[in-house]
Amino acid sequence: MIHNRHHTVKLSSKSSDVLPAARARADIDFAALAVDIKQWGQALGFRQVGIAGTDLSQDEAWLLDWLDQGCHGDMAYMQGHGVKRSRPQQLVPGTTRIISVRMDYWPPQAEAAENLLADPLRAYLSRYALGRDYHKLLRQRLQRLATRIEQQVGAFGYRAFTDSAPVLEKAIARNAGLGWIGKHTNLIDDRGGSWFFLGELFTDLPLPVDAPASAHCGTCQECIDICPTQAIVAPYRLDARRCISYLTIELRGAIPEALRPLLGNRIYGCDDCQLVCPWNRFARPGEESDFAPRHGLDSASLVELFGWNEANFLARTEGTAIRRIGHECWLRNIAVALGNAPRHDSVVAALEARRNDASALVREHVNWALQQQAGRR
Repeated sequence: MIHNRHHTVKLSSKSSDVLPAARARADIDFAALAVDIKQWGQALGFRQVGIAGTDLSQDEAWLLDWLDQGCHGDMAYMQGHGVKRSRPQQLVPGTTRIISVRMDYWPPQAEAAENLLADPLRAYLSRYALGRDYHKLLRQRLQRLATRIEQQVGAFGYRAFTDSAPVLEKAIARNAGLGWIGKHTNLIDDRGGSWFFLGELFTDLPLPVDAPASAHCGTCQECIDICPTQAIVAPYRLDARRCISYLTIELRGAIPEALRPLLGNRIYGCDDCQLVCPWNRFARPGEESDFAPRHGLDSASLVELFGWNEANFLARTEGTAIRRIGHECWLRNIAVALGNAPRHDSVVAALEARRNDASALVREHVNWALQQQAGRR
């Protein structure tokens, strides 16, 4: 699963991106404060809280090589940020420590992922997107954590991020002891799997740092073997241009024809590499009711979703991460899935109804899908 760009969130009252110089706090026991912060974070619903420093030099070398190879596809913003992503002090001057948090999201009440993937007439959406947009929820919790710290130590400099700025969140979380980066490039915790969101609080507090997590993928490469589009081109290297999450969420143009049949019924993201990961047998259900599926998106048929007009789409995706792809890309994705579905009168009728759609992008994918359906007569 690729996590993506959003807007930087300013949670402090400061108008500048520069954190204020920390006051002399000789009377503060920062080791004890770190323990308190972890307890406060867990009380706010974060499953795990860790603290990292700001050195990401090894990850920066990997990032620059990945960008040089063009693996980011059309995500030009990743290159546009330069090295801010790997240099926290350049992104937010004054940062000395980063509090990294994780929140589990696996929705136990959702239709089983395996059932959906096995039914080509129903739509598969990545599990993280079925409920409320996590950015908003984590943002509020991080603000509450910052406020609690402020009550204890007085004013301090901080900025909060939830996949909302050029931040190497997985590398930071690894350094904070929250898990290791697996061969599929997602973070894995040996006691909690990988079904969780990450957030960060950049601070100017000289807190003690946690030990980085060690890797435990071993010789396993189930995530590499299962990837429908073979986007994991080598252990720990994902080519976004082939990744279904990129193709259905980040890409705004036409989905490459050679990859369309490989998408199956996945219309928003892909979880295959996580579904097959042995470490996810330790994953815990998410406890946030806001992450529960909305509008039946965990079991809906492709034809039903393809029938949504733009007003339906905006109303039924309000407050979710899905809305940001827009109605046009929503229809594009579903058209591909309908093209991959077994021949059925309802499928053909749904596609025919949009053959003359106002969007050239939608029309092109609908025509492709109708050709696929015609070939199955």
